[in-house]
Amino acid sequence: MRVPPPVLSLSLTVLLVAGTIGPGSAELTISNLSVYLNDSDVTVQVAVLGAIPPGFTESIKSGIPTNVRFTVELWQYRRLWPDRLLKARMIERQLLYNVLTKEFKVASLSGETREPYTSRELRDAQRVLSELRGLKLLPATELQPTALFYVRVHAEAALNGRANTLLTRLSGEADETPWVTSSLLTVSRTQ
Repeated sequence: MRVPPPVLSLSLTVLLVAGTIGPGSAELTISNLSVYLNDSDVTVQVAVLGAIPPGFTESIKSGIPTNVRFTVELWQYRRLWPDRLLKARMIERQLLYNVLTKEFKVASLSGETREPYTSRELRDAQRVLSELRGLKLLPATELQPTALFYVRVHAEAALNGRANTLLTRLSGEADETPWVTSSLLTVSRTQ
């Protein structure tokens, strides 16, 4: 059976695209996901490695802002039933370089209230942009003491606040991480 040339070229394009956006090609990586279930709150800490992909550096230094968006979800594990989403939070931060003062500024756009951070070093600004510390998801009193819970985290980075789509990822203007899930947790303490 002979395959028509347009079908053959389309299938080769799909295979190439699938190979370039696979899990091994992502520059962003979620690291150090920690979930604390203490007496008062469910608290999450996470860091994203490579929050500023290498292709973004030239654009940032010319004044184009970079946005990083964290999506954090708290789920209740239910055996033999679909898991239940209890809380979802989205935190978005922006890194902007001022060409005149030669300073980097990290500001919170949504999901948190914090003062803007200013630095002359890209390394310091990247650290503030990529670390999420002490995010309170839910009071522990709202959780069932014997139920099992887990947290899922996803991060996206994009130039100029663009949407994270297949085309923007292929053009190098956006990147994302796969979902990272914590281990199962419970509020009740057993010894």
